[in-house]
Amino acid sequence: MSHMTTPENTETSSESADPRNESAETGDPSAETAALKAKVEEQWNQILRTTADFENFKKRAARERQEAVKHANEGLLERLIPVLDNFEMALVAGQQSATAPESIMAGVSMIQQQLKSALVDSGLVEISAQGQVFDPNIHEAVSQQETREVPEGHVLQQLRKGYRLRERLLRPATVIVAKAPQA
Repeated sequence: MSHMTTPENTETSSESADPRNESAETGDPSAETAALKAKVEEQWNQILRTTADFENFKKRAARERQEAVKHANEGLLERLIPVLDNFEMALVAGQQSATAPESIMAGVSMIQQQLKSALVDSGLVEISAQGQVFDPNIHEAVSQQETREVPEGHVLQQLRKGYRLRERLLRPATVIVAKAPQA
């Protein structure tokens, strides 16, 4: 009879090609140990590579964050430089005796509008407090005053404007709060 290859023979021959199976069949612990050591070393190297990649990512992210912070005000400053130029021209015009005070006031008013526009474009929002219900989150009360003109607990007078940068409070509005007169 000739030797025939059957599926059972093929399985055993493919299993014996794997060094782990061979060492298990022959009971050679040193070959099995060597294979496990190689696998552990491969996994350890993968962990080291992943750790190095993560450290590089953290350094790159920190560097990018520093760059963003460094240049964050660039746009605002570009909008404020013309305002500064206009203030300097107004000061020169104010030193000349021939310039009428009305024209200087008009020029300063225009500069104020230019400054407000630049700040609003950068996200600055004025807090309007006059007549509003007192809110300790956006108002800073410096006193209370008795009055019948404004309901109790409302802002009677705004002493200083408050500002937000988008949703974040930069400065609360300084106010005087109305209280009901005593009978």
